[in-house]
Amino acid sequence: MRLAETRGHVRRGLGVSIVRETLPEPAMPYDDANPFARILRGELPSIRLAEDDDALAIMDIMPQADGHVLVIPKAPAEQIFELPDAALVAAMRMTQRLAVAVREALQPDGLFIGQFNGAAAGQTVPHVHFHVIPRWKGSELHMHARDRADPEKLQAIAQRIRQQLGA
Repeated sequence: MRLAETRGHVRRGLGVSIVRETLPEPAMPYDDANPFARILRGELPSIRLAEDDDALAIMDIMPQADGHVLVIPKAPAEQIFELPDAALVAAMRMTQRLAVAVREALQPDGLFIGQFNGAAAGQTVPHVHFHVIPRWKGSELHMHARDRADPEKLQAIAQRIRQQLGA
C-alpha cells in the first residue's frame, strides 16, 4: 500500500508546528469527470466570482442561503487530505477573500465556512471545495444540494459580490 502525506498540528508554547503523519491513499483514484473538474476546464457553465492560478470561486447553483459561494482548488484532489500544502494555502486565501466580499456585499448576521470530506460527512461532489454561506438570524438554511436557484437571482447576487472584490 502506498502512503500519502497529510498534516497534523501540535501546539508548542504560542506557536504551532507542522508534523507529518501518513494516511492510506484514497481507495478510488481522482475522478476528473466530476462536475467541479469540468467547471475548472470550462466544460460546464458556472457563475464565476474570482479566479487565480490555484483556485476558482463560483456561486453555488443549489445554495443553502442567498450568497452561498464555493471555492474550488484547481489541484485534482477529492478530499482535503490529498490537497498539496500550497494548494490548501491558496484555497484558504481565496476563501477568506470571498468571505470578506460576501460579508460586505450582503451584510449577513454571520458567515459559515465549511468543508466536507466523504459522503458520510455530506460531500456531494468528489473534488475538495469550501463553502462560504452567509447566515441571518431567524433564517433557516435550505437543504444541501437539493434545489436549483433562479439564475437571474444568482447573477444579481454575484454582481454585488464582484463589486466588493473589485473595491
